[in-house]
Amino acid sequence: MWDTVSQVVITLLGTASIVLVAKKNKWGFVAGLLAQPFWFITSYLNHQWGVFLVSLIYSISWIYGIYQWFFKNQKNKEKS
Repeated sequence: MWDTVSQVVITLLGTASIVLVAKKNKWGFVAGLLAQPFWFITSYLNHQWGVFLVSLIYSISWIYGIYQWFFKNQKNKEKS
């Protein structure tokens, strides 16, 4: 059951994240990060350790995007 739920959430949030990031919308990074726990679940349940490792790297990338778009830009605006 968890695998099926994970696949549905990955499809929805994964698609949303790519579309939003392509439109330069900062919320795409949030959607991408929200999908990551489901990547971890499905890769763990199916013993896909390479996907598990890549999911960790993707999580770091999504967090970096959130930092850049939500926090770093805000700091630059405050300096102006």
